[in-house]
Amino acid sequence: MKKLIIVLLAMLGFGIAASAQTVYSVSSKSDADVKVFVTNYKSDADLVVYKCKYKSDAQGNNGLWFFTDYKSDAKKKVYFVSSKSDADIVIYITDYKSDAGWRNRSKMPKML
Repeated sequence: MKKLIIVLLAMLGFGIAASAQTVYSVSSKSDADVKVFVTNYKSDADLVVYKCKYKSDAQGNNGLWFFTDYKSDAKKKVYFVSSKSDADIVIYITDYKSDAGWRNRSKMPKML
C-alpha cells in the first residue's frame, strides 16, 4: 500500500512537471487556446506571470512562462486582448520569479 501511494504521488508530480508553460503569442484570436489580458495591478490578476529566460525554468502550471519562437514548440497559444472582459485569464507580469503563481485557482484549468 505504501509503495502504491509513493508511485501515485510520483506520477502526479510528473504530470505537473509535464505541463510546462511554454507559450506562443499568436496574432489571431481564433488561433489562441487562451485569451489573456495584462493588468497593471497585481491585485486584479488571476495569475502572476514571470517570463523565464530558459525553457527549462518554465516548469508546471505556476506562472513561470517561457515564450517560444515557434508555435509548434508551445504548450499553449495565447492571444493578448485589449479588454479585460474579453479575457479568459487576467495576468500581471512580475520581475521576480518568487512572485509567480495563481491568485484565482478556479482559472488554473485554462492553462493545463
